[in-house]
Amino acid sequence: MKDLNILFAGFGGQGVLFAGKVAAYAGLIENKEISWLPSYGPEMRGGTANCSVCISDNPIGSPLVTNPNVLVVMNLPSLDKFIDTVEPGGTVIIDSALIHKKVERTDLNVHYVPSSSLAEENGLKGLSNMILVGKLFHEVCAAPGDYQFSTPETLDQALQKCIPPRKAGMLDFNRKAISLGAQA
Repeated sequence: MKDLNILFAGFGGQGVLFAGKVAAYAGLIENKEISWLPSYGPEMRGGTANCSVCISDNPIGSPLVTNPNVLVVMNLPSLDKFIDTVEPGGTVIIDSALIHKKVERTDLNVHYVPSSSLAEENGLKGLSNMILVGKLFHEVCAAPGDYQFSTPETLDQALQKCIPPRKAGMLDFNRKAISLGAQA
């Protein structure tokens, strides 16, 4: 497997760190080397938030993703800040319900997913992040390529691991969100 360096970015409160945690746990369950490094402003909710996730077959030298091969972005300031750091040939997944700007780079695989709208329309308010995770896994793990580090079963196990017991009732909603994202 080629090293997968994912950057999840958005505002605090959008579930950016949780999305990264689910991806990291999926790699961990598959016995990959992983790192998960959250970063957020002091205001947390409404402030900037991003999360570096590295998944590899080899030991990881640095947990900080400075040149992601996958960028999952949930707000315009994050798109503007990180789009030029994505490796040529990388994948970018954008919440197009909140970001109306188009990516000008032609050397990237860009997917526009109206995840905030899809979440609202399907009774999944607050789960736009998981719709984007579904799209990420569909494009990265289900598609032929060098980044297949997880199966749908492993992703579900990771989701179960990351949802705390007090929110166990949210598991099926998260599953539905991931499924919507995979179909988007």
